[in-house]
Amino acid sequence: MLFIGNSSPQGHSDAMRALVSATLGALLLVMASTASADNMRCGSKLLGSGDPRVKVRQFCGEPADVQTRYILRRPTFNHGGRIYSYGDGYVEVPVEIWTYNFGPYKLMRQVRFVDGFVEEIETLGYGYHTAPASTADADSGRRDTYR
Repeated sequence: MLFIGNSSPQGHSDAMRALVSATLGALLLVMASTASADNMRCGSKLLGSGDPRVKVRQFCGEPADVQTRYILRRPTFNHGGRIYSYGDGYVEVPVEIWTYNFGPYKLMRQVRFVDGFVEEIETLGYGYHTAPASTADADSGRRDTYR
């Protein structure tokens, strides 16, 4: 059998090995980026899934916006770090969505709490300037005067 140039069986296995390595590398990169998407830094503190509402408020302060909804799900309990559901019925569980505006030069974050614990953290677009409360009150008074 005559092999010319890089057409040997060894050349094909090297190319296949490089392709598999590149694919695995890309997969690991995607997994790493999605894992960090569920974290948020407030000052020097890192917050993520499973953190209670109190801890988020303590480290990040009051959110710019809060939305409250309710979902129905089976009753659950935590035993040894594992969550078990029981019963045939459903219970109403509060879901709060807090939006943090860190200013116009930083990205806003949306934190979703289910039953008081962080379930998801989403990165939004850049924040915005907020008007000081005293300026907003003064402006509204002037508008009423000129109507």
